Amino acid sequence: MNLTRKLLSSLGLLLLTLVTASVLNAARIKDLTLVEGGRDNQLVGYGIVVGLSGDGDSNSNGTLHVVANILQRYGITVSIQDLKSKNLAAVMVTADIGPFIKPGARIDVTVASLGDAKSLQGGILLQTPLLAADGVAYAVSQGPIAVGGFIGGTGGPGGATVQKNHPTVGAISNGAIVERAINAQFVHENRLRLLLESPDFNTASRMADAINREWPNTALAVDSATVQVGLPAVYKNRQVSFIADLGMLDMDPDSMARIVINERTGTIVATSTVRISEVAIAHGNLTITVASNVGVSQPNAFSTGGQATPVNSTQTNVTEQRGGFSILRTQPPTIERLAAALNAFGVSTRDMMAIFQTLKRAGALQAELIIN
Repeated sequence: MNLTRKLLSSLGLLLLTLVTASVLNAARIKDLTLVEGGRDNQLVGYGIVVGLSGDGDSNSNGTLHVVANILQRYGITVSIQDLKSKNLAAVMVTADIGPFIKPGARIDVTVASLGDAKSLQGGILLQTPLLAADGVAYAVSQGPIAVGGFIGGTGGPGGATVQKNHPTVGAISNGAIVERAINAQFVHENRLRLLLESPDFNTASRMADAINREWPNTALAVDSATVQVGLPAVYKNRQVSFIADLGMLDMDPDSMARIVINERTGTIVATSTVRISEVAIAHGNLTITVASNVGVSQPNAFSTGGQATPVNSTQTNVTEQRGGFSILRTQPPTIERLAAALNAFGVSTRDMMAIFQTLKRAGALQAELIIN
């Protein structure tokens, strides 16, 4: 009886561990997918920023023509020869509009200088229509620009300039009013399609299985990026409720074996599915230092007609650290053991990059290697 109790207790602990691990790796479907038909759309417009206190564009004919046209709307006719653009700047205005945003709602916009303006600080964007790819205006933007930087100083010969961030790019929070809604239809013939943000055949199959466990015979994995889901009868005329409940389902997504290396920052990120075969690695460092010095050769004391001459001297030192040829064993072959083995070599991040590339060329690294 005691043995039976111990076995049952151990079995229960094992099941609890497996369930806990599964929960920790689970993700909601709404965090992994997009509903087809419910995508964002990009808007763009050309506008004029005023009030730049001398930091605007130089006298550009394009900018001056736009200003003249704006003034003509108010019944003021001005020749472009009478205008100066140092307080003005031509800008491009961009924004993203969501699929279910209604007219009257506000969205954020980004403003970037199109000409040679020094700064947009303190400027105000004049009314600018924002167009979609179909050429239709879906929003109108206007307002004061917030710039997360500045530029100061006179510059030029003998002057000093101080600059922080990019003063020619700014933002207007809630700076555009939506004038037209974008039609978004996400249910077709009682079916909807889920689009995976990271396409993967295994993840798509698992997602369809998770949905079918909750609502039998409703989901089908079409390909690595699409899962088609039928609307259950209990959700008839309640599509929004079904999508909300569908998005809260938990599942265990799969991930590609991938190592991403950013050489500019020295960052290395690897997924847990990276595997490595048994391999031998020899690693050593070679440092070459070249120093150039200029000396002076003085004439002998009490000599006549002598003169000091410069003498160039170059010294070269070569330092090579001792390298060891070691066998790298990673059993079981996981990324944790790989990281521990590389740390045991005492190599730097830059050296790890070279080792990963060499392992890939040797065929010992079973993962996609991405170098940015």
